[in-house]
Amino acid sequence: MSEETVPQQAAAAGRPKGLLEQMEELMAALNADLSALDADLQSAGGSGREEGDAG
Repeated sequence: MSEETVPQQAAAAGRPKGLLEQMEELMAALNADLSALDADLQSAGGSGREEGDAG
């Protein structure tokens, strides 16, 4: 696996191992949340921005 070479690269760069993996997981979770929010907004009608959001 490529993960076997990551600790050497991470140690050379001075970064904790697994940081890239943690960031990828956070980005995937954020993407899922944004996709769900987008679906909710689209199912709500979309034109409700003008009427519902006075800002």
